[in-house]
Amino acid sequence: MNYIPNISFAIALFIGIGFFVMNVLKLVRNIKLGKAVDRSDRKTQRWKNMARIALGQSKMVSRPIAGFLHVIVYVGFIIINIEVLEIIIDGLFGTHRVFQPLLGNSIYGFLIGTFEILAFLVLVAVIIFWLRRNIVQIKRFMSKEMKGWPKSDGNLILYFEIVLMSLFILMNATDHSFQEAGFGNPISQFVAPWFSEYSLETLSSIEHIAWWAHIIGILIFLNYLYYSKHLHILLAFPNTFFANLQPKGQFNNLSSVTKEVRMMMDPDADPYAMPEEGLEEEIPEKFGASDVTDLNWVQLLNAYTCTECGRCTSSCPANMTGKELSPRAIMMKTRDRLEEVGRNIDTNKGAFKDDGKQLLNDYITPEELWACTSCNACVEECPIDIDPLSIIMDMRRFLVMEQSAAPQELNMMMTNIENNGAPWQYNQQDRLNWKDE
Repeated sequence: MNYIPNISFAIALFIGIGFFVMNVLKLVRNIKLGKAVDRSDRKTQRWKNMARIALGQSKMVSRPIAGFLHVIVYVGFIIINIEVLEIIIDGLFGTHRVFQPLLGNSIYGFLIGTFEILAFLVLVAVIIFWLRRNIVQIKRFMSKEMKGWPKSDGNLILYFEIVLMSLFILMNATDHSFQEAGFGNPISQFVAPWFSEYSLETLSSIEHIAWWAHIIGILIFLNYLYYSKHLHILLAFPNTFFANLQPKGQFNNLSSVTKEVRMMMDPDADPYAMPEEGLEEEIPEKFGASDVTDLNWVQLLNAYTCTECGRCTSSCPANMTGKELSPRAIMMKTRDRLEEVGRNIDTNKGAFKDDGKQLLNDYITPEELWACTSCNACVEECPIDIDPLSIIMDMRRFLVMEQSAAPQELNMMMTNIENNGAPWQYNQQDRLNWKDE
């Protein structure tokens, strides 16, 4: 018996999965560069969110056309790849359609038939997606951050899906015994006549080529995910699980700062009083964030999970009025900087060497940050619970508290609060004069 195809398959599988695992470890390493944050509370709600948003696609369908097409691609692609298990067993042990005798013709035919119908629907949906991006040119796909690689990446994944679905149908259409049995081929039966003039040997060769191309294509696709915005296929689940469950608009406060403000506002407070035992808080080494390592790990997970769909930016009032801010660009730039930091660590054998860059200014400008109205529209619109606003606010906090680089209007307001106890530029005693007018 010739074991060369089986050995070749095992080698290809080992290399493909091994490279994927290596990239996953690198991904985890990069995410762990973020600050610690506890997202272990309210586990029941977190599981429900993951089931509803990541698995159930509940926020995706808020825009019906794109949502419906995405559900087709999502469900179809996931279910069809169940067949990969059969391909792996066939490849390793030299069998052919190993599940057919185990499941019986009826069940096996129903499964493969369902896969074929889904593959056809995925093909249709993906073609429509391509038309929307490249012919219709929907506005949210045409903004400046979507030029170059982001645009190519969006198209490449569509080409991947077209090829993989076509190979699956071609593989079934050229399997002569499968077509002769007449079950499980609702789509491939219409493709099979295209090859009716070919000999059985030629059909067998085409089937083997399609089979190999299909599994190699899946392994390439798996490893391409790390370099693509389509990493959300894997990360949407943890991202929705660890999402912030606090009410939108509720910002995190530093207790060390809150204490100082309360002391300033309370005339009876003793600034020299010792803190109660157990209530001391270590003052952070830096207020806010100027680079990716100042963000927390969930924010870095958000950056890797971003789908670049643009729903956040298309709903941003600042962006609508022509401001520089694009919440999608905030996430993309954060991911780009994090990748740069990761490559720096790889190059320097596990230690980061200062490269003279940071997220603030080199990637994201203060103009972008101060354009944000903190309305939470981007957070509300994101189909997988990404929070661009938290990154914006942390970087604003750095500008204000570390660099005193707030806009003039904000500096005036904070000076008035410090001097007058109110944001207005007049004495506290005059605050109620309006009622006498």
